[in-house]
Amino acid sequence: MIAGIGVDIVDLARFDRAVTRTPKLLTRLFAESERGLPMHSLAARFAAKEAVIKALGRPDLITATDVEVVRDEHGNPDLVLHGTVGEVAAERGILRWHLTMTHDAGVACAFVVAETGDPVLPAAGAVTGGGS
Repeated sequence: MIAGIGVDIVDLARFDRAVTRTPKLLTRLFAESERGLPMHSLAARFAAKEAVIKALGRPDLITATDVEVVRDEHGNPDLVLHGTVGEVAAERGILRWHLTMTHDAGVACAFVVAETGDPVLPAAGAVTGGGS
């Protein structure tokens, strides 16, 4: 069952200016494994972190470095949660995350879906199957 969704968009030029002006942002926002990536990839990862925060609905407890964007065995983006973020996700019963990121035309965007293990049940009175 879907427990939360989140989306975020980042202006690439603005993000680049912020990181250039304040280089310590890299250590405050990104795990060590993320820091050497190109600026557009960092912006997309920052959008992913913001999207996770929105999906969890707990911006007061989140630290950006607690959300790490990695690649799975197929090269697709995936999330590794640490610290408070991992705890909040566990409390909410979130077992799986779906993440997509993109960058084009001066922006980076990320969309996440948080999923629990609960089955999706039809609404009361809903018709299921191939009825006409």
